[in-house]
Amino acid sequence: MRAFRAGLLRFDDEGRAQYDADGLLVTGPAPDGRQLVRAAGPYARLQGNFPGVAVESLPGRIIAPGFVDLHIHFPQLDVIGSPAPGLLPWLENYTFPHEARFADPAHAEALAGFFLDELLRHGVTTALAFCTSHPSSVDALMAESERRGLRMIAGKVLQDRHSPDGVRDQTEQSLVDTEALISRWHGRERLGYAITPRFAPSCSEAQLRGAGALAAKYPDVWIQSHVAENLDEVRWVRELFPASRSYLSVYEDFGLLRERALYAHCIHFDDEDRALMRARGAAAAVSPTSNLFLGSGFFDFEGAQRVGFLHGLASDVGGGTSFSPFHTMLAAYYVGREGQTKPGLSLSPQRLWWLHTAGAAQALRLDGVVGNLQPGCEADFVVLDPACTPLLARKTAAARDLDELLFSMIVLGDDRLVESVHIGGRPWIAA
Repeated sequence: MRAFRAGLLRFDDEGRAQYDADGLLVTGPAPDGRQLVRAAGPYARLQGNFPGVAVESLPGRIIAPGFVDLHIHFPQLDVIGSPAPGLLPWLENYTFPHEARFADPAHAEALAGFFLDELLRHGVTTALAFCTSHPSSVDALMAESERRGLRMIAGKVLQDRHSPDGVRDQTEQSLVDTEALISRWHGRERLGYAITPRFAPSCSEAQLRGAGALAAKYPDVWIQSHVAENLDEVRWVRELFPASRSYLSVYEDFGLLRERALYAHCIHFDDEDRALMRARGAAAAVSPTSNLFLGSGFFDFEGAQRVGFLHGLASDVGGGTSFSPFHTMLAAYYVGREGQTKPGLSLSPQRLWWLHTAGAAQALRLDGVVGNLQPGCEADFVVLDPACTPLLARKTAAARDLDELLFSMIVLGDDRLVESVHIGGRPWIAA
């Protein structure tokens, strides 16, 4: 068992932040070998409960849950910051050429370590990731994640049409490969598999039907794709699938909308789409830096809250412009202020932080497992230094309450704020 004394941030079942300025976090092993949170709360109340356990004191620091990234593209590491007029030309000119390089397993293996180092350096300890259409890209990311003890969910992209040579796969083989990857990686250590149609236009009806059949056969795997990101894309889907009520309904029609289904963007929705997400238990991966960068539109936080479907935050690297959860939360704040159909919504600092930790875990149906530091959660956490830069030190020292403290870190924070990262209770050390 290990114990840590610092400021301590976690969330209750209602999504409200609980903060102890002088807190104690105690971690210890479960019977299955995972390191779990054994106790969390005020130091004064808990200090005598664990005799013989040495306490590591971290004065001036804050212990917080590791961040959960609901949508990120492993092979788009080198695509960040590529200029394009919009989503579809960005895919054609940058993304597909870079992803074609992952046909070489050595390339995928070389980038997997760098990619995971970037996630961890920014405090992300759980992610839902797209790989490429090449099975070896999944193998590379999963093997490196397993070596580090990470909780990682990922999948091979399905795209058997409207895709260039080098990334386009073959319908039947793509489904055979997907099932083989489920067998190889899903449920192994802290790894999970996600059935991954790239987006409806990239998949034939036969491929979508096969993906739906796999989803029915393996109900505990995840599903991930994109939906309603860009108006040109929405028009294209309407032409390709005229029988479906909406873009989202395409996935429903093929059995790909259920719990553990995560759809990135969900911008150009109506209330029928939102109600369908709620009814099926699916969740949105909100990607504000990507949406702003590509000019795709604004996620309707007010509509999501009013109708009541699950959603959380995501970087969407490489359309997204940063691995940093602080940059993502700040972009979500901008969208919550300015991009709403009903002006005036403002996402509170506690809400923003929850959407990237415990709320994102809830969207994955992993609430109580990751994204929080309540007893029973896996011991993935970050140690934050709110005095890591002169301006942040000045601002956080003047904070009058928790909202001001959290908001200062959201606005002024970056990777320098993350002093250390613990995976399963053990400190991560960059290679």
